[in-house]
Amino acid sequence: MDDFRNLQDYIASIRANPSAKEYYEEGYMVLRRCVVEAQALLLQPFQTQGGARDDEEQNKVHLRRIIQDAAVRRFRAQTLFLRATAALRWVKSRAVVLQGQECHAGHLPALQQVKNTLRAELASITDQRVELSLRAADSAVGKWLQEDPSLGQIQRLISNGNAQSHGP
Repeated sequence: MDDFRNLQDYIASIRANPSAKEYYEEGYMVLRRCVVEAQALLLQPFQTQGGARDDEEQNKVHLRRIIQDAAVRRFRAQTLFLRATAALRWVKSRAVVLQGQECHAGHLPALQQVKNTLRAELASITDQRVELSLRAADSAVGKWLQEDPSLGQIQRLISNGNAQSHGP
């Protein structure tokens, strides 16, 4: 849960101030979408089911649901984080190309390359890559992973609507 919250805080702290001309540039649109999706994810309540909490089996089921919910939220937050950091690299690369100047024809080849790099980075953010990055980080610090849902389970939970679906 701390990892999820840290990712949320990072995404919520993103500030990019495009000019009116730049507002609809692809990288800025990706950043805005990430921030909006992250805010929605943070506000999404955990859906509890009623039942006697003193029943050991019911407690196990409830705990499993909490673990699944946390795993899905963390997975979605990590996806948004990777997308947002790719967009922030685009912002920085674009600024290097423009060097404070207005965009002109001489900038177009370099700006197209920056856009192509962003698109390639976004395309590389697959569910498998997200899962691998999370599991590798968890393993590196010795976290218990036995109860974590598999990638297939996370994908099913997302597609079944148990968590809001993640963006493209």
